[in-house]
Amino acid sequence: MEKTDNVMGIMKKTTDHVPVTMPGNKWPFILITSLFFLWGLANNMTDTLLAAFKRIMSMTDFQTSWIQMAFYGSYFLLALPAAILVKKYTYKSGVLVGLGLFIIGALLFYPASISMVYGHFLVALFILAGGLSILETAANPYIISMGPEETATRRLNLAQSFNPIGSITGILLSKFFILSNLNLLDAGERAKMAPEELKDIQSGELTSVMGTYVGVAFFLLLIWILVKITKMPMVREKTKDLDIMGSIKRLLSNRNYCWSVTAQFFYMGAQIGLWSYTIRYVMQELGKSEDDASVYYLASIVLFSGSRFVFTALMKYITPRKLLFIAAALGSICTLVVIHGKGMLGVVALVLASGCMSLMFPTIYGLGMQKLGDDSKIGGSGLIMAILGGAVLTSVQGMVSDATGSIHLSFFVPLVCFLIVAIYSSLQRNLQQGLT
Repeated sequence: MEKTDNVMGIMKKTTDHVPVTMPGNKWPFILITSLFFLWGLANNMTDTLLAAFKRIMSMTDFQTSWIQMAFYGSYFLLALPAAILVKKYTYKSGVLVGLGLFIIGALLFYPASISMVYGHFLVALFILAGGLSILETAANPYIISMGPEETATRRLNLAQSFNPIGSITGILLSKFFILSNLNLLDAGERAKMAPEELKDIQSGELTSVMGTYVGVAFFLLLIWILVKITKMPMVREKTKDLDIMGSIKRLLSNRNYCWSVTAQFFYMGAQIGLWSYTIRYVMQELGKSEDDASVYYLASIVLFSGSRFVFTALMKYITPRKLLFIAAALGSICTLVVIHGKGMLGVVALVLASGCMSLMFPTIYGLGMQKLGDDSKIGGSGLIMAILGGAVLTSVQGMVSDATGSIHLSFFVPLVCFLIVAIYSSLQRNLQQGLT
């Protein structure tokens, strides 16, 4: 039973007697939670590719942002088909299909490294990310369904806490197997080289990229087998009918849901924008190489990971909505320091901003999914489609950087994103009650 009392204006919540998962769901919960680790690993390996391809192929910030466009564009395009898949069949089917595409995309890095064509890497990333989109569309609502409604947001935050652990692993893999193997010749020096000599250097660098992703693919195959042989809990629904247009109409009339999708879109713009250009920012402010600058990126993810567990614990006492507002406000302040700060001050603020972001995705997702009933699967796909913000707004940030010649000014884009999340969190209670 949930108890509430008001202490200094903060709603204190205790759910100590409400189980996090239903009896018998612990192993399936652990197995599905492992998927959060896996897409964290893939997401942050992708973030480091911007710095890697900028060096390997002498690209502009906007050109490298196509990596995120391919990655998160696939999220957008595959989320609704994924929802239809799990609606018609099962969450387990969605997980298996998602893992399968993840494996295929990772393996396609091998032929891409042989052709050495940027577009081929983008195709591989698109397929890989399509698998991740299906995984997220299936796994997030599946985790919510594995226990009582009172602990749904807390349960999702717990599962999402393993996402940044995967992120840390992804950064370490990139640091030791990709970034550390980059030749430090800059674009000007590479332009002066003989074509065959440059091709040999690029071939070695792209082989490092390929080997890392192919290695991950073999690990994913083991997870696919474990999911396949495990008896997963069934989620009962009133109907299996695919009333997609009916669901969409009901969702569009739900102001809390529409605001949550908007907030998720801009949150992803803040997250991917901050992380995609962390290495670039550190290189400029501290004069570091990609490999050395990745240490600060890793520090960002470590802080993000630790903060996720802290925020999850605080949700026993402070409402998720209020925590979301506090985090968004602090993120805005940190981003202002990144914009106007110099040297180590700006770098520290950039790292601290990651701590503010740690609870945002699962909390916005959990608040948006409240009381959706049989529309949950289609609704969940909308919140995953909002991940497109990570592609669109990161490209905008890249264009701002190229147009102004200032990586500092480009961080106005994530600043606006944090402010929109703060607005959503301040309105969410009234939106849920239909008062706005």
